[in-house]
Amino acid sequence: MADLFSDAWMKAFAEQWNADPDLGGALEKIGFNSNVAFGFDGEAAPRGVLVVQNGKVAKAGAYNGEPLNWDMRASPENWATWVAKGLSMMGLGVAYTTRKMKFEVGDYKAMMKDPRMTGPFIKCFTAMGKVKV
Repeated sequence: MADLFSDAWMKAFAEQWNADPDLGGALEKIGFNSNVAFGFDGEAAPRGVLVVQNGKVAKAGAYNGEPLNWDMRASPENWATWVAKGLSMMGLGVAYTTRKMKFEVGDYKAMMKDPRMTGPFIKCFTAMGKVKV
């Protein structure tokens, strides 16, 4: 497997995102547009980014200074666990409250109040687990 959040990994993740009707399809219904970054806690910049237009990933790859709407960070060990096992609503709440998952950019609380976004957010971890490159 390519390194987590590398250019190749992000492109494979984008394919999984767009193929999942409960992820890209659900976000398409609400016209979701965002630049979503992923990276490791303690690093100056995220590693990878998805440019999402109308719910679907239009561009994916290594982070290259794009303006961000969301920037999620965690330790490599926590990311590896979530990629391997997925993440439930309860697990997400625990990860956020214990600061295992951090949002450098983005409003986690607003997202959690909108069920149209919460389900797809949980689904993105399932899509991550399907990445094989």
